[in-house]
Amino acid sequence: MDTFAFIIHPIDPKRDVSRKFPLLGRVLTEKQIDFFSTYFPPVYFSEIEGIRSAATGKEIKGWLIACPYTPRRMLELSEQTVYRKIIQTGHLAERLGANILGLGAFTSVVGDAGVTVAKALEVPVTTGDSYTVAVAVESMRAAAHLMQIKMEDATVAVVGATGATGRICSELLAGEAARLLLVARDVKKLEDLRDRLKSRASLSGGARPQAELIVSTNMEVLAEAQLILTVTSALHAVIRPEVLQPGSVVCDVARPRDVSAMVAAVRDDILVIDGGMVDVPGSVDFHFNFGFPPGKAYACMAETMALALEGRFEDYTVGKEITLERVQEITSIAVRHGFRLSGFRSFEREVTEAQIETVRRNAKRGRRRA
Repeated sequence: MDTFAFIIHPIDPKRDVSRKFPLLGRVLTEKQIDFFSTYFPPVYFSEIEGIRSAATGKEIKGWLIACPYTPRRMLELSEQTVYRKIIQTGHLAERLGANILGLGAFTSVVGDAGVTVAKALEVPVTTGDSYTVAVAVESMRAAAHLMQIKMEDATVAVVGATGATGRICSELLAGEAARLLLVARDVKKLEDLRDRLKSRASLSGGARPQAELIVSTNMEVLAEAQLILTVTSALHAVIRPEVLQPGSVVCDVARPRDVSAMVAAVRDDILVIDGGMVDVPGSVDFHFNFGFPPGKAYACMAETMALALEGRFEDYTVGKEITLERVQEITSIAVRHGFRLSGFRSFEREVTEAQIETVRRNAKRGRRRA
């Protein structure tokens, strides 16, 4: 049987540590968890079984394993120290017999986005970012439809546009939106991205006009957007409630989150969704609660699973450059094996049709007052 392993790590330290070690999660403070994570070894969490391809009937099994570092600790320590811990976790995957290894959350973006880790391991590696991009953009389209926003008439913002995930999301959305706001911290990188998107549009010669492209380092520009896709690697929330317009959709792909819980708490006229949740084919059992309902997984996890079902045991999505061709290929592979965009979730809770209707109603009221 073909196999895979997927690396997770604590993002919300007390909550996530409590899921595996209830006593430690209850007793230790966040600062103590940050400190002790430096010395904690990689952790075996669970075996994953029941994944079955809808196309071939092939079954695979996998393992959830944990790199103990928190995001804050990964940024505090040297890259080489973080690499060593991720590589140690990768060696655990090798000992388990994994044919491919997925890097989750911050382990996929630290340093050179998996290149150094892949070189140090015999098991092939993927960050899962190609399928994450595909599912994030599909989520945005679906949410726009529910909120009665036409993509071809909308202003769409990508926050964190110059990162690996943000660049390819921008490329996909540039062909669909009326205006595209590219938001990040580095003006030079933003201008380079804008020029690259313009160049691609002129080379493609498509029938549909390219979106108007606007670059900004100021988050206030989000007030102009009806649809926002946010994919930064920030440690803390970067999206503030006061800059958002009524009826807008915010798709948060980042972990840790870019959108603070305060946005949902004080703005009942905005739809905030978590990007990247998919249904896994078969009767999958993770034997561990990582915060999703049964049978569902992050898109980055799903990429690792889909590659195992396909028998594609190679370094797949690594490094800072994600290509459109690779996004299209993994989407085709995932769809063939039965992975599908799941329902929306927001702050680890299901988004119901009643909630969406409430947001639509409140947004109309807000627009009338504006």
